[in-house]
Amino acid sequence: MTWKEICEDPVLQDLPYQIESDRFGRVVMTPSPGFFHADLAGEIMVHLERLMKKGRARTKLPLATSEGIKAMDVGWLSDARIPRREAYAVLETAPEICVEVLSPSNVRAELEERRRLFFERGAQEVWFCDAEGNLEFFAPAGRIPKSVLCPKFPGRLVT
Repeated sequence: MTWKEICEDPVLQDLPYQIESDRFGRVVMTPSPGFFHADLAGEIMVHLERLMKKGRARTKLPLATSEGIKAMDVGWLSDARIPRREAYAVLETAPEICVEVLSPSNVRAELEERRRLFFERGAQEVWFCDAEGNLEFFAPAGRIPKSVLCPKFPGRLVT
Protein backbone atom coordinates (compact mmCIF):
# COMPACT_ATOMS: atom_id res chain seq x y z
CA MET A 1 0.00 0.00 0.00
CA THR A 2 1.11 3.56 -0.58
CA TRP A 3 1.18 5.97 2.37
CA LYS A 4 -1.85 7.77 0.91
CA GLU A 5 -3.78 4.48 0.71
CA ILE A 6 -2.82 3.64 4.29
CA CYS A 7 -3.96 7.07 5.51
CA GLU A 8 -7.26 6.87 3.63
CA ASP A 9 -8.14 3.28 4.58
CA PRO A 10 -11.29 3.51 6.75
CA VAL A 11 -10.41 0.26 8.54
CA LEU A 12 -7.22 1.84 9.90
CA GLN A 13 -8.73 5.21 10.90
CA ASP A 14 -9.69 4.63 14.53
CA LEU A 15 -7.25 1.96 15.65
CA PRO A 16 -5.31 2.70 18.86
CA TYR A 17 -1.99 1.91 17.17
CA GLN A 18 0.87 3.76 15.59
CA ILE A 19 0.76 2.97 11.90
CA GLU A 20 3.90 2.66 9.77
CA SER A 21 4.85 0.61 6.73
CA ASP A 22 7.67 -1.74 5.89
CA ARG A 23 9.74 -1.79 2.71
CA PHE A 24 7.19 -4.07 1.03
CA GLY A 25 4.29 -1.65 1.61
CA ARG A 26 2.75 -3.73 4.38
CA VAL A 27 1.10 -1.98 7.28
CA VAL A 28 2.96 -2.28 10.59
CA MET A 29 1.09 -1.45 13.79
CA THR A 30 2.48 -0.99 17.30
CA PRO A 31 0.41 -0.31 20.41
CA SER A 32 0.12 3.24 21.62
CA PRO A 33 2.54 3.37 24.57
CA GLY A 34 0.38 5.60 26.73
CA PHE A 35 0.37 8.87 28.60
CA PHE A 36 3.93 9.01 29.97
CA HIS A 37 5.40 8.28 26.55
CA ALA A 38 3.30 11.09 25.05
CA ASP A 39 4.19 13.35 27.99
CA LEU A 40 7.93 12.86 27.40
CA ALA A 41 7.51 13.44 23.65
CA GLY A 42 5.57 16.62 24.42
CA GLU A 43 8.26 17.85 26.84
CA ILE A 44 10.94 17.25 24.22
CA MET A 45 8.91 19.14 21.63
CA VAL A 46 8.36 22.09 24.00
CA HIS A 47 12.09 22.28 24.85
CA LEU A 48 13.07 22.14 21.18
CA GLU A 49 10.56 24.85 20.26
CA ARG A 50 11.94 27.06 23.03
CA LEU A 51 15.63 26.45 22.36
CA MET A 52 15.80 26.18 18.58
CA LYS A 53 15.10 29.02 16.15
CA LYS A 54 14.12 29.04 12.48
CA GLY A 55 12.37 25.71 12.47
CA ARG A 56 9.66 23.58 14.05
CA ALA A 57 9.46 20.66 16.45
CA ARG A 58 6.66 18.21 15.75
CA THR A 59 5.55 14.74 16.85
CA LYS A 60 4.89 11.63 14.75
CA LEU A 61 6.55 12.87 11.56
CA PRO A 62 6.33 10.27 8.76
CA LEU A 63 9.64 9.71 6.95
CA ALA A 64 10.14 7.68 3.76
CA THR A 65 13.05 5.31 4.37
CA SER A 66 14.53 2.34 2.54
CA GLU A 67 12.52 0.18 4.95
CA GLY A 68 9.16 1.92 4.50
CA ILE A 69 7.47 4.83 6.27
CA LYS A 70 8.77 5.36 9.80
CA ALA A 71 7.37 7.95 12.20
CA MET A 72 9.75 9.33 14.80
CA ASP A 73 8.29 10.37 18.15
CA VAL A 74 9.65 13.93 17.82
CA GLY A 75 11.54 15.70 15.07
CA TRP A 76 13.00 19.17 14.71
CA LEU A 77 13.09 20.52 11.15
CA SER A 78 14.74 23.71 10.00
CA ASP A 79 12.55 25.95 7.87
CA ALA A 80 14.41 24.65 4.80
CA ARG A 81 13.28 21.05 5.49
CA ILE A 82 9.60 21.74 6.09
CA PRO A 83 7.70 20.19 3.15
CA ARG A 84 5.04 21.90 1.08
CA ARG A 85 1.59 21.77 2.60
CA GLU A 86 -0.27 18.87 0.99
CA ALA A 87 -2.41 16.01 2.16
CA TYR A 88 -0.47 12.92 3.25
CA ALA A 89 2.91 14.62 2.88
CA VAL A 90 5.74 12.30 3.83
CA LEU A 91 9.20 13.65 4.55
CA GLU A 92 11.80 12.56 2.00
CA THR A 93 14.63 14.11 4.02
CA ALA A 94 14.81 13.48 7.76
CA PRO A 95 14.49 16.30 10.26
CA GLU A 96 17.86 17.49 11.49
CA ILE A 97 17.00 16.04 14.93
CA CYS A 98 15.02 12.78 15.22
CA VAL A 99 13.96 11.61 18.68
CA GLU A 100 12.68 8.22 19.78
CA VAL A 101 11.05 7.91 23.21
CA LEU A 102 11.60 4.36 24.39
CA SER A 103 8.63 2.26 25.39
CA PRO A 104 8.24 -1.31 26.66
CA SER A 105 7.57 -2.55 23.12
CA ASN A 106 10.90 -1.23 21.79
CA VAL A 107 13.70 -3.69 21.09
CA ARG A 108 17.23 -2.24 21.07
CA ALA A 109 17.94 -3.73 17.61
CA GLU A 110 14.83 -1.97 16.27
CA LEU A 111 16.00 1.35 17.73
CA GLU A 112 19.44 0.90 16.20
CA GLU A 113 17.80 0.21 12.83
CA ARG A 114 15.64 3.32 13.13
CA ARG A 115 18.74 5.35 14.02
CA ARG A 116 20.51 4.01 10.91
CA LEU A 117 17.48 4.77 8.72
CA PHE A 118 17.16 8.33 10.05
CA PHE A 119 20.85 9.03 9.39
CA GLU A 120 20.55 7.41 5.97
CA ARG A 121 17.83 9.98 5.13
CA GLY A 122 19.88 12.98 6.31
CA ALA A 123 19.34 13.35 10.07
CA GLN A 124 22.20 15.16 11.77
CA GLU A 125 21.40 13.84 15.25
CA VAL A 126 19.25 11.05 16.67
CA TRP A 127 18.25 11.07 20.32
CA PHE A 128 16.86 8.28 22.49
CA CYS A 129 14.88 9.16 25.62
CA ASP A 130 14.21 6.43 28.18
CA ALA A 131 11.12 6.17 30.40
CA GLU A 132 12.86 8.12 33.19
CA GLY A 133 13.63 11.06 30.89
CA ASN A 134 17.35 10.30 30.37
CA LEU A 135 18.60 11.17 26.89
CA GLU A 136 21.29 9.61 24.71
CA PHE A 137 22.57 11.70 21.82
CA PHE A 138 24.00 10.32 18.57
CA ALA A 139 25.73 11.82 15.54
CA PRO A 140 26.31 9.71 12.42
CA ALA A 141 29.71 8.60 13.77
CA GLY A 142 28.28 7.41 17.11
CA ARG A 143 27.32 8.54 20.59
CA ILE A 144 28.05 12.11 21.61
CA PRO A 145 27.93 13.56 25.17
CA LYS A 146 25.33 16.23 24.31
CA SER A 147 23.55 17.67 21.32
CA VAL A 148 25.69 19.78 19.02
CA LEU A 149 22.66 21.28 17.27
CA CYS A 150 20.88 22.14 20.53
CA PRO A 151 23.65 22.28 23.17
CA LYS A 152 21.36 23.71 25.88
CA PHE A 153 19.03 20.71 25.71
CA PRO A 154 19.17 18.92 29.10
CA GLY A 155 20.53 15.39 29.34
CA ARG A 156 17.59 14.50 31.61
CA LEU A 157 14.01 15.70 31.60
CA VAL A 158 12.29 16.22 34.92
CA THR A 159 9.06 14.25 34.70
